Amino acid sequence: MQIHRLSPEEALKALGTTDQGLSEAEAERRLSEFGPNELQAAERIPVLAMLGRQCTHFLAILLWTAAALAFVADWMKPGQGMNLLGWAIIGVVGVNALFSFVQEYKAERAIIALRLLLPMRVKVLRAGEVRETSASMLAPGDVAILAEGDRVPADGRVIATVQFRVNNAPLTGESVPKTRTAEAATEGPLVESANVVFAGTTVLSGTARVVIFATGMSTEFGKIAHLTSGVEAEMSPLQQEIRKVTRVIAAISIGIGLAFFGLGVLMGRSFWENFVFAVGLLVANVPEGLLPTVTLALAVSGQRMAKRKALIKNLVSVETLGCATVICTDKTGTLTENRMAVTRIYLDGREIRVSGGSVTTEAGGPVTPDLLRQWAPLFAIAVGCNNASRHHDRDGAAASTFVGDPTEIALLECAAALLPNGPDLSPRVGEFPFDADRKRMTTIHATTSASRVAYVKGAPESVLSICRYVLRDGLVMGLGEAEREAIVDRLNAFAGSALRVLALAYRELPDAAQLPLMEETEGDLTFVGLIAMYDPPRPEVPDAVARCRRAGIKPIMITGDNSRTALAIARAIGMVHGDEALVLEGSQVERMRDEELKAALASPEILFARMTPTQKMRVVTLLQEMGEVVAVTGDGVNDAPALKKADIGIAMGIAGTDVAKEAADIVLLDDNFATIVNAVEEGRAVYENIRKFVTYILASNIPEIVPYLASVVFRIPLLLTVVQILAVDLGTDMLPALGLGAEPSDPNTMDRPPRSREERLLNFPLLARSYLFLGPIEAAAAMSAGLWYLTTGGWEWGIDLSAESPLYRQATTVAFAAIVICQVANVYACRSPRASILSMGLFRNRLIVWGIAVEISILGLIVYSQIGNRIFGTAAFDGRFWWSLLVFAALLLLAEEARKGIVRRLDPGKGLRYQEGTA
Repeated sequence: MQIHRLSPEEALKALGTTDQGLSEAEAERRLSEFGPNELQAAERIPVLAMLGRQCTHFLAILLWTAAALAFVADWMKPGQGMNLLGWAIIGVVGVNALFSFVQEYKAERAIIALRLLLPMRVKVLRAGEVRETSASMLAPGDVAILAEGDRVPADGRVIATVQFRVNNAPLTGESVPKTRTAEAATEGPLVESANVVFAGTTVLSGTARVVIFATGMSTEFGKIAHLTSGVEAEMSPLQQEIRKVTRVIAAISIGIGLAFFGLGVLMGRSFWENFVFAVGLLVANVPEGLLPTVTLALAVSGQRMAKRKALIKNLVSVETLGCATVICTDKTGTLTENRMAVTRIYLDGREIRVSGGSVTTEAGGPVTPDLLRQWAPLFAIAVGCNNASRHHDRDGAAASTFVGDPTEIALLECAAALLPNGPDLSPRVGEFPFDADRKRMTTIHATTSASRVAYVKGAPESVLSICRYVLRDGLVMGLGEAEREAIVDRLNAFAGSALRVLALAYRELPDAAQLPLMEETEGDLTFVGLIAMYDPPRPEVPDAVARCRRAGIKPIMITGDNSRTALAIARAIGMVHGDEALVLEGSQVERMRDEELKAALASPEILFARMTPTQKMRVVTLLQEMGEVVAVTGDGVNDAPALKKADIGIAMGIAGTDVAKEAADIVLLDDNFATIVNAVEEGRAVYENIRKFVTYILASNIPEIVPYLASVVFRIPLLLTVVQILAVDLGTDMLPALGLGAEPSDPNTMDRPPRSREERLLNFPLLARSYLFLGPIEAAAAMSAGLWYLTTGGWEWGIDLSAESPLYRQATTVAFAAIVICQVANVYACRSPRASILSMGLFRNRLIVWGIAVEISILGLIVYSQIGNRIFGTAAFDGRFWWSLLVFAALLLLAEEARKGIVRRLDPGKGLRYQEGTA
């Protein structure tokens, strides 16, 4: 781990190799010792075990039990349709298990994506000869040859370079090109050393020879892979709530079943008769349609989010994001547009402001074309001392896109906008590339007026220190102290706004047969001007940040950039308002104890800069320990552990690496922070909608239970069969419930704080409304309609009717139809716990309208078709009874409207407002 402190010769010796590389035999021996240069996946759960886990959670076990009891009941008393019920329940378990398995299987592909980032082939020296081999065949001690465009195959110590620069963004998150040298480091950790290259990073320019010292899982990439695979995903809030709901319902079902089994025994009924009734009660009270309805509702919401540029990989993530209390976001590309833009120019002793293609003076006055032409030397340096390029189409015409370093692209775009015809450029004949020590870049050009000219750009403090002259109004004059101080003052002003500043200068060179040395070229320069630029915030982000704050969500910036840039962007987008914002860099975070960092995280406004992957994950972990529901954005390999650890991981779809996308739950198709806020709104709506259809589904449990209870207690015919219960739960109720799951969000959704973790999905108001208000009304309708039909058909109290009796089949059909018709009214009642049905529009939610149409069609088939009669034990009944069923549905709506009116009168401040035209 101290190899960066060694000289190239010492590093080669320490690794038991030479600058000519390993021999083939030694390379093979080391490969067998250290293993292939591949990222090994952590021990994975076998596919069958993963699938089995989805079939053994609590609700699945409850449904398996119900299915088994149904088969036992069918064996004891055939002909009741209990076997059909058993197979239907098994189908529900299987569909949900398969869906969940697919989601989990996709989520475990992060390691595969990491492997894809490693190169397939690499050039190595073997006994002094250049060989091309598979990257997986590299071993410690191999000497690899890297060139522009290559991806680094393993961690290596640089031993020789020529103008060598790398992009460490996939590993560190920093997009600034890094120069690599062969000199030994005197201080600092390995990951910050300028003589080390890391697996997965890319070569931007130049060539180098590196001796490999770490391969596979021993690389920095491998450590991140191990860290990512070691993070266990926790249950989402929705999953936890569904588990609690199913346990409550299971307890209620088992309790009722046992109670009435005992009651039946006391009343003298046979054991098997009581057992069948107990199974019927259990099936009636277990919401078989809950899991598929939740799944379908989340899927519909996921489709809506995809239209808003957020792709959902894990459906429960929709709801989880809805209860987020903290969003830890990257800066570049998420809060900003991911491109540098020139905004200020300082030359001729004046400041010029640039916005797109327009340019004005500091006072806001116009800049004439003649003045722009006078400033042509500045643009000549900006374009000439530049390695970015412009795309050309097949006809040779310039397209509007550039490729290269973002800073250099910004210079080209500025020059193209202000000087459409471009500055006069001379051909380049030499270059001294940028490096971290000089902090500048120089290019040499052949000219007509002078033999050669050197263009220099770089950090102002670096360039200004070697300037002796200044270009003022087209004339070269000595750079005096007063002028130098004026330049420094302007530089400080730009830096105080966290703009990235470059100084531009030039030097005319004497004619010579050979190009001058760098030391000779970079001296006695003529200062031309300063160019300041920054990555502009996305225009929609300030409003999104404001919506976050209104919604009680705390946005925290965690970036690899410097703290001054981060703070300036945060102020520009409204993430920071006062002067008391806390800005912590990774080095400070490293020194803080957990208690200190938690205290800092409690600050109203906090930003993190220069953060490492481990530090970022530590912040996420501590926030979760503080009780926060954390959403995290990321785009690089370095972000993968934090994305997986977070309650909700959000990857960038455009700039993001495959690793980040695989580790995340949500992928932003536009890399936009505003899209996250839209997704939060959608997630909140999903939870409220789940409550709506849970109310709707549970309400039908009461009319399904009451016929069994009445049959036992009052010795009357059972007015609803188990198969008809199944038709309600898995047939007629499904699409209307899905329509409730697709309800648009309340306009006030983002004006309320996030839902507390302690808030239950199945709370007392919901249970009371389902079981004590809506359900009893439906039960009264079903029992009244069924008994009324029996009595009009000649039945009298105490008369037993066989299951094949036409009157009995018609009476059960009437009771079944009463439940379905009441559920049609109930779906409108459940669209809101407070708002009037009329205020929400009867046809605004088209999915509910289509759901009701399908529900009525299914009811018609069950009542009037021979196939429906045979499967569900139904029979067509006198058409006059449909009017009485409609009256029951109308009474349910009137009762619910009266309840809502009382609620609004008692608590008028929380009424819901619905926008006209909401789809």
